[in-house]
Amino acid sequence: MDFFAHPLPYLPDAAPYFAALVDLPHAVWLDSAGRGRYDILVAAPLRVLHFAQADADAFAALRAALGDELPPLPDVPFAGGLLGYWGYDGDATLGLYDWAVLVDHQQQQTRLVSRLRHPDTAAQLPAILARLQNPPTLPANTLRVHAAPQANFTPASYAAAFARVQDYLHAGDCYQINLAQRFSAPASGDAFGAYLHLRQLSPAPFSAYLNFPGLQVLCASPERFLRVENGAVETKPIKGTRRRLPDPAADAAQITDLCQHPKDRAENLMIVDLLRNDLSQHCHSVRVPSLFAVESFAQVHHLVSTITGQLRPGRHALDVLHASFPGGSITGAPKRRAMQIIAELEPHPRELYCGSIAYLGWDGQMDSNIVIRTLLYRRGEICAWAGGGLVADSDCAAEYQETLDKAGAMLTLLRAAQG
Repeated sequence: MDFFAHPLPYLPDAAPYFAALVDLPHAVWLDSAGRGRYDILVAAPLRVLHFAQADADAFAALRAALGDELPPLPDVPFAGGLLGYWGYDGDATLGLYDWAVLVDHQQQQTRLVSRLRHPDTAAQLPAILARLQNPPTLPANTLRVHAAPQANFTPASYAAAFARVQDYLHAGDCYQINLAQRFSAPASGDAFGAYLHLRQLSPAPFSAYLNFPGLQVLCASPERFLRVENGAVETKPIKGTRRRLPDPAADAAQITDLCQHPKDRAENLMIVDLLRNDLSQHCHSVRVPSLFAVESFAQVHHLVSTITGQLRPGRHALDVLHASFPGGSITGAPKRRAMQIIAELEPHPRELYCGSIAYLGWDGQMDSNIVIRTLLYRRGEICAWAGGGLVADSDCAAEYQETLDKAGAMLTLLRAAQG
């Protein structure tokens, strides 16, 4: 079994290594931002797969691109395979990569690794190593925002959409509906330095930076969507949010309120039930080992639950992703009807927002996030979204404020770039 691994000096922050690769085609940094075990860096894929609609045919094409499954290796989450994004609105772009830089913060080691599936890969690795052995200085933030960010809801139009959601909830169409607003501004320059600023403002374990042709994605997501490791499946939906407060006693009271509030617990439980059903399509032994745990981040506290299962024989990680996409935590329940209402009420498409950034290795291992706390930069415009789940006893003013709290770091970044 071919496996290439070359050690590199361990850096607790992988940013210099990614700076050495960022100018290569389709460079991606899956960034744990100091809150997870691994950073994964890739670039220069063998080929790029684009899909206008992530339907059954697209998933079958992705499965074919991975080829025969290789056995997994210990402490190697990804050494090649598919890596990219699925947009909420159905499009997908993934590169097929044959090498990766793994930064293991637990074992404090960095390696350039490859399963050498393509005959040309071995000849390309020395040039990649040379880049990594001489990383450049980190770039300055050259992103410039040319006007104040504009929301696509005013407080009044948000209230009108909120009222329509309440009508649907009381009519029995749904139990919960996620409603988001978009912030946008004209911009110029390069976004990599801005991403380095964002990860300082809001470090999150499922962050990512994608430098694709005509698109830069700055993601500071706190939420795992689906992980598949040796057949074990895990999803960790977030539902329930409180703003961080500077006073420690007041901040602790926010956590207590979040833990005990019946609305937040009910909201979270609805999504847990939805995801249990999604996983059950391709898994057995579906369980909920953790319910209503609190995870705290730079800007907010979140209520997080964990659902696990075991892949049934003959099933693949892509089967679970297809059955569960998009994640229930950012749609509502029932999922399909909630998505119809979202499309009716939100003024703009969500694009990549609420989709997923993921890797799927040659060995069938997968990890993925929910694309929230994310900015998209393309065609001279930078956009960010923030939303929340609405239920029958939601308060309009509180829900509107929650979207501003979630967008806080991103709006701070845009205002700084405007200044």
